[in-house]
Amino acid sequence: MTSETELIAPLEAGWQRALAGQSAHFETVREELTRRREAGEQVLPAPELVLRGFRQPFDAVKVLILGQDPYPTPGHAIGMSFAVDPEVRPLPRSLGNIFTELESDLGIPRSPHGDLTAWARQGVLMLNRVLTVSAGAPASHRGIGWEPITEAALEALVGRGTALVSILWGADARKLAPLLDRGAHTAVITSPHPSPLSARRGFFGSQPFSQANEALRRLGAEPVDWRLDPAA
Repeated sequence: MTSETELIAPLEAGWQRALAGQSAHFETVREELTRRREAGEQVLPAPELVLRGFRQPFDAVKVLILGQDPYPTPGHAIGMSFAVDPEVRPLPRSLGNIFTELESDLGIPRSPHGDLTAWARQGVLMLNRVLTVSAGAPASHRGIGWEPITEAALEALVGRGTALVSILWGADARKLAPLLDRGAHTAVITSPHPSPLSARRGFFGSQPFSQANEALRRLGAEPVDWRLDPAA
């Protein structure tokens, strides 16, 4: 399987159905990424991780954490917004701020690693608006075709009619609030971004994790255990 075909298959069956109408956009993205790689660009994350979010069960998603772009530092991006490989040190500062707020909000001690897979296993989808980036160049892949795909993904999640809590950090993410807040089965939580530039402007103290669990209970869904280490 080549890097390019890994951008299409395999998707989880629910996501395969949800994104069936996006084949032309996938083809556009694949062609552009092929062109960029052939020109010597280092595209992040690794090809097999680009669509990682669409390989977790579509029907099980109950919380969406929406990011903008993958981390542009080689070795950091793992196909889940804000998460990094468990060996990465130091943690990205935005993720460190997320852990600071998690401890303040729920009393959960800071994790030494940034692999958020434990959240994904409980139905937390950590999806970036744009799923690839050029190494060292934030926002470099905006406009190459990812946005229609990820917007279709969000519309499909809302269209299920089952509980969905969306956590939108920062102005870019908040633009999607009207699309995600569309009925009694949805809830949207917003705040400034956890980046060092804005965390102290309202992210700290926003209590997104307890808010999300309260919303899940209100919507009739099980809350998330936000601990990354069950023994914590």
